[in-house]
Amino acid sequence: MASFLVVLTLLLLADRKPGFISVEIISDTMEGARKPSVAAIDGLALGGGLEVAMACHARISTPTAQLGLPELQLGIIPGFGGTQRLPRLVGISKALDMMLTSKPVKGGEAHNLGLVDALVSPDELVDIARRWALDILERRRPWVPSLYKTDKLDSLREAREIFKFARTQAQKQAPNLKHPLLCIDCVEEGIVSGPRAGLLKEVEASQELKHSDTSKSLIHIFFAQRGSRKVPGVTDQGLVPRRVKKVAVLGGGLMGSGIATAFVLSNYPVILKEVNEKFLEAGIGRVRANLQSQVRKGVMSQEKFEKTLSRLKGALDYEGFKDVDMVIEAVIENVSLKQQIFADLEKYCPPHCILASNTSTIDLNLIGERTNSQDRIIGAHFFSPAHVMPLLEIVRTNHTSSQVIVDLLDVGKKIRKTPVAVGNCTGFAVNRVFFPYSQAATFLVERGTDVYQIDKAITKFGMPMGPFRLKDLVGFGVGMATGLQFVQNFPERTYKSMLLPIMIEDKRLGEATRKGFYVYDDKRKANPDPELKKYIERARSISGVTVDPKLVKLSDKDIVEMIFFPVVNEACRVFAEGIVVKAADLDIASVMGMGFPRYRGGILFWADSVGSKYIYSRLEEWSKMYGEFFKPCAFLAERAAKGAPLSAPVEQAKSRM
Repeated sequence: MASFLVVLTLLLLADRKPGFISVEIISDTMEGARKPSVAAIDGLALGGGLEVAMACHARISTPTAQLGLPELQLGIIPGFGGTQRLPRLVGISKALDMMLTSKPVKGGEAHNLGLVDALVSPDELVDIARRWALDILERRRPWVPSLYKTDKLDSLREAREIFKFARTQAQKQAPNLKHPLLCIDCVEEGIVSGPRAGLLKEVEASQELKHSDTSKSLIHIFFAQRGSRKVPGVTDQGLVPRRVKKVAVLGGGLMGSGIATAFVLSNYPVILKEVNEKFLEAGIGRVRANLQSQVRKGVMSQEKFEKTLSRLKGALDYEGFKDVDMVIEAVIENVSLKQQIFADLEKYCPPHCILASNTSTIDLNLIGERTNSQDRIIGAHFFSPAHVMPLLEIVRTNHTSSQVIVDLLDVGKKIRKTPVAVGNCTGFAVNRVFFPYSQAATFLVERGTDVYQIDKAITKFGMPMGPFRLKDLVGFGVGMATGLQFVQNFPERTYKSMLLPIMIEDKRLGEATRKGFYVYDDKRKANPDPELKKYIERARSISGVTVDPKLVKLSDKDIVEMIFFPVVNEACRVFAEGIVVKAADLDIASVMGMGFPRYRGGILFWADSVGSKYIYSRLEEWSKMYGEFFKPCAFLAERAAKGAPLSAPVEQAKSRM
């Protein structure tokens, strides 16, 4: 009977718009059928799965099931009636929240909201769902199609206020994105003009969005994230990850305490080692503060806070290291200090222990030079704040064993990080690719472009903050230390400026000192500083640089290109050298490590949308005008000559992995 109805509906609707057929099949064949359908939900009911369930006569769920409409994460909207049924089941505000944030709800909350009709154990699920179907059939349970429920809907006046607020928030949080606004439009159309009109609007919007650049970019990132755990020649060898039961972290500073926080939050016992009581107390205090912030936000209960903190133990020596399975060194960027630490670790840790460093720039071969354990030395590069940022850059040398890489990939998954395996070089993948980012910005400022215009243009492009606000946040000391590494290793293509040294000399060190490129009030709000001009003029004078009239009045587009095209250029070098084996790994690393806009698909995916020929021609033009910093690399030149995408697989690349 059901098959006959589906075929009949298809014949009747054959002259309708594409996409509307499937929506009406769900509405008329399932929801309007005399034979009741009951959705039995256990595990995940996301996207189309939930949309079909909402068209059923009832929904029965287990407490642990997850229900949601995450389509906006892929640049599309729910296209099988989700924008119409969800508001009628849970109310307009909650429905918009679920769709715009893509956050699922668990079975218990879904039941409280009215999204599911009953909550049962997994063992009873199918039997009770059958019973409900019979009760509906025999009219023992009243039933109203989801599409026509009105008891959860607000008045039209209240609804318009909700839509107005939702649009304001969507434009504030994602000013470059169209699909959240289209999603709101579809919900509103259904409330104002009725569910059938809403369904038609939903289909039109879905057709428009599925071919958009935003959707293509977000789908690319979706698969890049899932593919990052596959490392050719490592994860395809059948190795089983060893269980890491206990972790030690060396250094309780900002990074070390953040790393320790990430591990205790994931149920790992952690030893935090420092050089003296004062530093140790400060490190434990930072971990405590990280956890307390979760209590304040309502994410963690006080009881859970105490249990989580109890997993952390402090130490001033290596006595407790005899049974640790992994050590992560997170001390200052000093080669000789790190060499001594790793020589000590080799003595005190068991032979199977993974010896990891959180260094962001120093060559791992140098760090392990004084040991005989180079097969278990690996980079575990977290991004600050380590317990929040989702990327874990796994850095291997030519000596690192495949087993250790597999182990760390598994640990990354367990602490809820997205791991990207990269090769060993100065800056590794992420920091090396992005070292021209701040240098290009400084280059423009010294030649006349306004600091605050640059930050506004880059933020408008989609970065969380501009390069100068980022410098303030990170701190000038860190910026100088990492910058020196690149100057030493890539002298021919680094831009050397006196601006930071001059500001450091005057005790302007960034947000921590309330003065940097911005000045900060008591609430740490950043404000432009008129005094900055004198530092810029002094830096110009020392460097012998003059203001270039062409660069004084740059458009936002030109600013974005002059800052990001050198980044693309370095990304091409990293890819060509085999530091990463897949272009998609650089894309996911740029998004999760540096905040490159997800909806642009990552650094190389975005570059391909701009075109290799155009990027090459612009860099070539600037290199003739301004020097080697902008000179396009051989890989970019070759791809541009062929009109080939930059992200295409590299043939016969000499791998540094």
